[in-house]
Amino acid sequence: MTEDGTGLLTIGELARATGLSVRTIRYWSDEGVLTPVTRSTGGYRLYDGAAVARLELIRTLRELGLGLGDVRRVLAGERTVAEVAATHVAALDAQIRSLKVTRAVLSTVARRGSTAEETTLMNKLARLSAAERQRIVDDFVEEVFHGLDTADPWIRERTRTLGVALPDDPTPEQVDAWVELAELLRNPDFRAAMRRMVEYNAADRTPDTPAGASAMFFKRLVELVGAARERGVTPQSPEADTVLTELLGADTDRAAVLRRIDLGNEVVRYRELAAAIKGEQEPPRFQEEFGWVVAALKAWPGR
Repeated sequence: MTEDGTGLLTIGELARATGLSVRTIRYWSDEGVLTPVTRSTGGYRLYDGAAVARLELIRTLRELGLGLGDVRRVLAGERTVAEVAATHVAALDAQIRSLKVTRAVLSTVARRGSTAEETTLMNKLARLSAAERQRIVDDFVEEVFHGLDTADPWIRERTRTLGVALPDDPTPEQVDAWVELAELLRNPDFRAAMRRMVEYNAADRTPDTPAGASAMFFKRLVELVGAARERGVTPQSPEADTVLTELLGADTDRAAVLRRIDLGNEVVRYRELAAAIKGEQEPPRFQEEFGWVVAALKAWPGR
């Protein structure tokens, strides 16, 4: 306390009472978060006893990372500590997400040995918002499906949602997969291959064909071929011909089916990348089942 009987404190006395430096207290006072109650005859700032508690609150809020603007609003009663804390948590979450992406990009750059140009592109693609990533996919889907109104809506929606949701805490592998997927979606040759696949699908369908028929066909293929493989049926055995007939029908042009499956192999990387972004792996049994069908179609091309 001062010795003049006022009970007021100088900055030096506040410093000794709180353990803060005189410079820090003077700076906070200059910034308007610690207002003196008066000045001495010599012009020195004087503070009341409540300034000690006020300084403790200021120090706490600053240590938690709040800016002086927020501290000033709390002390002025314009916002509660809880409100400011909630806002700060949201800002910290955004900063943490950004740092995690930075870490993932740098890890990928180091592993790839990327050039400066590749690093710039990778960083740009990795930092796209979910809406911006979705626009890249939507542009791709619009071009691939344009004018093909009879194509299975299930395929369109699956294509639109596949591989977009890059996690908030992506691994370097997920960042790598998203960057490659974004580049693939812009590749004219890949777009043309996907377009041909969708054209095949649209040509097979009628207005009465239910949505999701493609998914049902894939499910049936996996079930039939899986059961055949469990029985030890090889693609070259006569029973494989029977399985193909049950799956495709007796009058189906098997050579055309084989061409379509071969075309589908061109987009295998697309499915692999989408699975990697989700932190999954493309189920190997699906690859095995389709491989069996390809071998059986070559062994039993039909008439």
